[in-house]
Amino acid sequence: MTTQYHSVHIWLDDWIPFNEFFVIPYLLWFLYIAISVLYFFFAAPREEYYRYTAFLFIGMTICLIIYSIWPNGQDLRPNQFPRENLLTDLVRYLYSTDTPTNVCPSIHAFNSIAAHIAICKNKKLGTNRWIRYGSLVLMVSITLSTMFLKQHSAFDVICALILSGIMYKLVYATDYTMLFRRFHKRRNSTGVEADIPPRL
Repeated sequence: MTTQYHSVHIWLDDWIPFNEFFVIPYLLWFLYIAISVLYFFFAAPREEYYRYTAFLFIGMTICLIIYSIWPNGQDLRPNQFPRENLLTDLVRYLYSTDTPTNVCPSIHAFNSIAAHIAICKNKKLGTNRWIRYGSLVLMVSITLSTMFLKQHSAFDVICALILSGIMYKLVYATDYTMLFRRFHKRRNSTGVEADIPPRL
């Protein structure tokens, strides 16, 4: 475990109490990201899959670069839990496997935002109000869970929101139609059949 890091802390962290119930949405993050990536790989237009994975991979690479240049961590975890139950046992196990370093920006929050944006942009999923609002609730719950479990400072989440805004502008607000057409044309010229995806 890295011991030399800049401790991230802002005043808002002192107002957020520890709550072990948030371990449920925190752990659901793994399913949320895995299922959404699989859906866009198998069932969505290629362009949507490329945009979603570009959002994830470029954003996470930026996070790793930040961690390397500016090693950071947090000292917010409670010394003892206010209650003892199954959920606190899960949190205790989580603490033992996930060190409180390399936390800003929060990848947990960033990836959740990326998944929700991709779902809302999809014509099939985005027009289903139950899926759209369910995704919103899950995204917000996961983001809050990082703070209520004391896995992240509120500052980590703020930075994840800023990074998500930058990535949205780069990935979704910029027209890459011609680039996608050239990519698929190149694939076709090699004998691999591929449909040109519709413009989003």
